[in-house]
Amino acid sequence: MACLSPSQLQKFQQDGFLVLEGLLSAEECVAMQQRIGEIVTEMDVPLHCRTEFSTQEEEQLRAQGSTDYFLSSGDKIRFFFEKGVFDEKGNFLVPPEKSINKIGHALHAHDPVFKSITHSFKVQQPHFGGEVSPHQDASFLYTEPLGRVLGVWIAVEDATLENGCLWFIPGSHTSGVSRRMVRAPVGSAPGTSFLGSEPARDNSLFVPTPVQRGALVLIHGEVVHKSKQNLSDRSRQAYTFHLMEASGTTWSPENWLQPTAELPFPQLYT
Repeated sequence: MACLSPSQLQKFQQDGFLVLEGLLSAEECVAMQQRIGEIVTEMDVPLHCRTEFSTQEEEQLRAQGSTDYFLSSGDKIRFFFEKGVFDEKGNFLVPPEKSINKIGHALHAHDPVFKSITHSFKVQQPHFGGEVSPHQDASFLYTEPLGRVLGVWIAVEDATLENGCLWFIPGSHTSGVSRRMVRAPVGSAPGTSFLGSEPARDNSLFVPTPVQRGALVLIHGEVVHKSKQNLSDRSRQAYTFHLMEASGTTWSPENWLQPTAELPFPQLYT
């Protein structure tokens, strides 16, 4: 990743997020879009694994935490869907390419296009794109000490007020973590639970962050952020991954995402 200037670093430390416009070229964004199109065309998801993606607590526990498909997705490319895209039998009600909310969680490791972007030196569908409720990434990716996780969010297409850009509470990364999603012991159901809860937050504190295609947004692991539902006729595709400072950091064994023997956490600098 290109070195930050002193003023950029100061702004990131002050706000908990930083926008870097124009980091990726249009050609790189198109390459990611084309590859995702191919992956979706080839996807084969069993009926019982058709999981809606959600950040709402009850829905997470019901849909994600109770399924091995989600908990074992850390070293695989798997598919998570928008709400309302299946009938009661799990059949698609919309074209499959418009049903995807998220593809995770190992594109960076298994797909050459995304692996190349992730390790480069630079380091969703019309009317679809569900709301992502206010949260902190460290709720799901917890470390000791805190402050060692950095989100990298890349706009593959323009992210606007209408199609679901990110919103942040500047400076909200300095007060710790409100809740944690933790794995249950092996064999227990549901597969995850929450410690703590998200406090009520004043909507007026959130600042919208529209960006153009090719922008990269750095997201502190504890900054509070959200996105609104995409109600426009334009998609808002994005690629996101997370970095952890490995030195002197303990990755919580209670996190839902765990490295495996087949896929240890790869180093950014290869």
